Amino acid sequence: MYDIIVIGAGPAGASASLFAARAGKKTLMINSDQSMTKMAWLENHYGIPEITGPDLVETGLKQAEKFGAEVVEAKVSKVAKGSDSLKVETDKDTYDAKHVIFATGASSDIAETSGVATKEGTEPKIKKIVDVDRSGKSSVDGIWAAGTCAGESVHTIITAGHGATVAINVISELNGERYVDHDILKK
Repeated sequence: MYDIIVIGAGPAGASASLFAARAGKKTLMINSDQSMTKMAWLENHYGIPEITGPDLVETGLKQAEKFGAEVVEAKVSKVAKGSDSLKVETDKDTYDAKHVIFATGASSDIAETSGVATKEGTEPKIKKIVDVDRSGKSSVDGIWAAGTCAGESVHTIITAGHGATVAINVISELNGERYVDHDILKK
């Protein structure tokens, strides 16, 4: 069983997976290879002069894997409550987790299919989003949402930060205390 399964491998999903794996949590990131970031050209991402969307997505995948996140390519059909876990059903397999983070970008379809409350979207062209509280928790215990599908701006820098924020909240809940992850400059 995974501690955290992240559905989506764009900036929010990769960032959430990176933080979860660095915290020592058994992490699976499910990549449907449909990130809207793959169509982007970025010159407004802090710390990066310019980058293509596909390169940013690839870098995020590699960073998450570097820290131990497993990555599978699959399409998720739904998340269901099991007796002691959440079951993530894909077109290839079923995976069990304590917590699931939706990072599905412009789509809330999987959330709706899974019985998670949604509401009207906040961004242009985003019709519905997952209804979450400030921490990223949805209406279903153990299911969280990050990034655009949670009502954050579609800008990659914002969705990446929100993915990290939600992952920190999940990790903190798993640990029973606030989790902090700071790197120190190596000399």
